[in-house]
Amino acid sequence: MDFILGHYNYWVVILLMMVGFYIVISRGNLIKKIVGLNIFQASVFILYISLSTVENGTIPIFKEGFEVYSNPLPHVLILTAIVVGVATTALGLALVVRIKEAYGTIEEDEIHEQDHSL
Repeated sequence: MDFILGHYNYWVVILLMMVGFYIVISRGNLIKKIVGLNIFQASVFILYISLSTVENGTIPIFKEGFEVYSNPLPHVLILTAIVVGVATTALGLALVVRIKEAYGTIEEDEIHEQDHSL
């Protein structure tokens, strides 16, 4: 039981990954797929931040009396990934708007039916 409670952040990551992946593969609505991708992406962010934490670590500024420092690189990479994620989400939503204009729907099955009927 201590293993489960001691690693609760990893269980949260696993749960969020499963929920995000399930939404992506089970839903036909393109907006819901983008939301599922964002949930999955957030779980990866939480995983990297959880892995980078250092117990009793301080900010990486060298001072007298501090011996354990946190590595800022994972946090910088996550900030970059957040920016890329926002840009990717914006592009995905823009594509959904164009698909809606072209096909009149954002349901994947209806788009496939229209493509095959041509």
